[in-house]
Amino acid sequence: MWRTLFLASVFFPGLFVLCIRLLRRAAPGWSLKERILLSGRLVSTVQATMATASGIVVVLSCKDVVYDRHWLAVEYIWVLVPYMTYDIYVMYLCHWHKSQERGVAEKKHSLASVRSFLLQERLMVTHHLFILIVLTPITQHFRGELGDFFVGCILIAELSTPFVSLGKILMQLKMHDTMLHKVNGILILVTFFLCRILLFPFMYAAYGRQVGIPVYMVPFRIPLHCNIANASLIAPQLYWFRLICRKAARLYGHSPADKSR
Repeated sequence: MWRTLFLASVFFPGLFVLCIRLLRRAAPGWSLKERILLSGRLVSTVQATMATASGIVVVLSCKDVVYDRHWLAVEYIWVLVPYMTYDIYVMYLCHWHKSQERGVAEKKHSLASVRSFLLQERLMVTHHLFILIVLTPITQHFRGELGDFFVGCILIAELSTPFVSLGKILMQLKMHDTMLHKVNGILILVTFFLCRILLFPFMYAAYGRQVGIPVYMVPFRIPLHCNIANASLIAPQLYWFRLICRKAARLYGHSPADKSR
């Protein structure tokens, strides 16, 4: 536990700083804000890839979805704790630099800038804090030695993140009219829907198959707090998926003739 926490606490900020320094050499004309934005997205992609790979290993290893164990289901949660903490701070840095670009005169780390950040990014911050304060104690202590399979499923939800990050990178590089951006948009829709929306019915179905009951009976057979936790997790995913669908409609809903007007 402590070694994992320490290594992750060094790895993610270290990779972030390394990316900023490499970008300073590779793109000397870029501003610090641009380097911070791209570096944050690259680190996010690395973490999401690690989480997805860990989740796949856990899911494939647990034939019994209730009782089978895998060490990654426990150990990777200790990776997420430093990452989520780091990511909140990087989101603040990105927010502050964007505010400076818009001419908002707020000092870095001032109460006003932090309040502005929390108001603008309240959903993402709440999501991160929920993972840190609620899900971490549940997965590491209160569930006991049950449900590693379901922890693996939750980790696989990160599969969509690299495509989301790539989309933002392409926008940052002014490549939003390219075929790559359009193909990536489709991949975002597909992976987000499969791994962040359908994931929850899949977990209920897997439990129902394990204990031999219909899927519609599963919510009535599992503890109430499991249903509450799942509802708390899927609610923001549904909101974000709605935003993604609206953005996709704007991206694919206009013909070239419309864009040229």
